[in-house]
Amino acid sequence: MRKIYLLFIFVCLVCLSFTSGIQAQSNIVEKQDSKNVKIEQLRIFPNPMPAGSVLYITSELGLTKQVSIYSVLGKKIFFKVLIGKELDISHLNRGVYIIKVTEGTKTSTQKLIIE
Repeated sequence: MRKIYLLFIFVCLVCLSFTSGIQAQSNIVEKQDSKNVKIEQLRIFPNPMPAGSVLYITSELGLTKQVSIYSVLGKKIFFKVLIGKELDISHLNRGVYIIKVTEGTKTSTQKLIIE
C-alpha cells in the first residue's frame, strides 16, 4: 500500500513539473526583458538647454520616435510623434523634466533640464 502512495506522489510530481503554467512564467520574464532594451546611440542635445530653443533627438536607426515629456511629479505634459530630429519645446518653462523616447519596441528615459 505504501508503494502505491509513493508511486502516486512521484507521478503527480512528474506531471506537475511539465505544466504550461511554469513555462508561461518564464516567457513573461523574457518579454519584460525585451521591453527594457535601450535605444542604441540615443542622443538628446543640448541638455541642459536654454529656454525657448529647439531640442535635437538622434539615434543609430533614425526611425520615427514617440516623445513624451513628464514633470518631475510624473504628470505627462507633452507628447509628439517625431519624424525628423528637431523637437520644438520652446513653450516649456524652466525646470527639470523626464523625457521618454520610444523607437520601435525600444524605450529610453532621460532627465531633461531647461535653463
